[in-house]
Amino acid sequence: MTSAETTPKPASDLYSCNGPQFKQLAEAALIWLETNKELVNALNVFPIPDGDTGTNMSLTMQAAMREIAPMNDRSAGRVAHALAHGALMGARGNSGVILSQIWRGFARAIDGSETIDAPLFASALREASTTAYRASVRPVEGTILTVIKDAALAAEDAATRHRELRTLLERIVSAAHNSVERTPDLLPVLKQAGVVDSGGKGLTIMLEGMLRYLRGLPLDVAVETAFRPLKLDAVGAAMETIEPGQEWEVIVDFKPRGSIDVSSMYGRLEAMGTAIQVGEGDGMYRVHIHLLKSRRYEPLEMAEDLGTITNVHMENLLAQVGEGDVEPLKLATVSAGQIGVVAVSPGDGLSRVLASLGAAAIVGGGQAQNPSTEDILRAVDDLPTDHVIILPNNKNIILAANQVVSLSSKQVRVVPSRSVPQGVAALLQLLPDGDLAQVAGAMEHAITQVNTGEVTLATRTVELNGVAIRDGQHIGLSNGQIVVAGEGLESTLLALLEKMDAGSHEVLTLYRGQDISEPDADALAGQIRVRYPELNIESHFGGQPHYPFILSLE
Repeated sequence: MTSAETTPKPASDLYSCNGPQFKQLAEAALIWLETNKELVNALNVFPIPDGDTGTNMSLTMQAAMREIAPMNDRSAGRVAHALAHGALMGARGNSGVILSQIWRGFARAIDGSETIDAPLFASALREASTTAYRASVRPVEGTILTVIKDAALAAEDAATRHRELRTLLERIVSAAHNSVERTPDLLPVLKQAGVVDSGGKGLTIMLEGMLRYLRGLPLDVAVETAFRPLKLDAVGAAMETIEPGQEWEVIVDFKPRGSIDVSSMYGRLEAMGTAIQVGEGDGMYRVHIHLLKSRRYEPLEMAEDLGTITNVHMENLLAQVGEGDVEPLKLATVSAGQIGVVAVSPGDGLSRVLASLGAAAIVGGGQAQNPSTEDILRAVDDLPTDHVIILPNNKNIILAANQVVSLSSKQVRVVPSRSVPQGVAALLQLLPDGDLAQVAGAMEHAITQVNTGEVTLATRTVELNGVAIRDGQHIGLSNGQIVVAGEGLESTLLALLEKMDAGSHEVLTLYRGQDISEPDADALAGQIRVRYPELNIESHFGGQPHYPFILSLE
């Protein structure tokens, strides 16, 4: 693709924008965000493999753009309303939810308007800021909230002197950049980590994308082809036979950042599995592969290396054909009037634990794979009861779960569990025929009585809370805070237990990740028993990616 094709036509001297023009501005914001997504991801404070901010904001905006892609409406107000709805339904992670609220406020301010001029754009940013703050239970300065507030103030000031949208956006982007640079002074953890706020940076990049479009500067992805429907005739349905030793089918759609060496990509895929098919169309690729369960995330990692993932489908092949020892997930049966629980789970084993304790629906997701608001809403609405409790089981999913309360016509309560062990403790309080408010209250109390530990690998070098961390080291988190770092998995887990004062507790439950074998987990449990002979230790298969061990102490 030539540079001319990747450079939008400048729209200088634009004093107002209608629906199609606003659509172009939003599209430019997304494209520039996708181009710089990894920059935003790298700003995450904690060096852990979680739901990265850049990825979550990008996925949220992709959902928003899919909502307005077929629209030809001349009304900017109606396009903005649809954009906000798409962002809300596709919101992923805390940053995605806040971004959806920014668009919601923006759309509210221009409701009924055919065009947006400079004063209205400024007013819309002010309402966007107000709505985002209102949606945050405990607003924290030095975050995306501060950046949208500062951008709105700059817009209101500039709109009194400038009527041209490009000039207005120049003032807005400048203020947003300055606001981002100040975030470490407002939020000590940012200064400690040596980074600026990732959500604020993502928002600034989006505003900058709009400005670059008006200036006619490159966005690195052709605006004309960014949202064409995917046509990949080369990829058919899954093969009917399953090769020996293979368990999962994975299909990944992604948009490449640059040119793709297809032969090299095939080589990487052949090292993972078989039944490989690759389709290309309209600047998109689809990869189909059969592979072992333990390797099912490798095609996703490859696609992330090459570009931006737009869709993922995973299927348990053994469950499809009834082979092997894989049993179907047995979810709790719930009747009308009873309480149904929707629980988020990052692994197959953890899903089975949650289901065995009474979960009526499981939504896949967790660190690095946050489900959208729409995913959770669908699970809630599919239950045959009007009384539902949601267990997010991850701090980055709580805001998305909260949006479901107002979107569903059912009586929905969110118990803000921040980990699967907290979700397990909550489910132990479930009384299907009980009062919704009382059961939710008992669950909320239960999650405060659980201490959660996690062991994972550091994704970058940093010093936090007095712990010096090197990229690639094992790190241990106690209730979400990094407390130890070490070279070995065993030594790090033992050091984490010491930091968590394991000897003062009665029960330790270990959930092993997808790459930890049962013999290895049993051997490690034996070491823990030697060190803590009074501790009752339970070990279960969790199947979660990225985290070799998740544990709870009670």
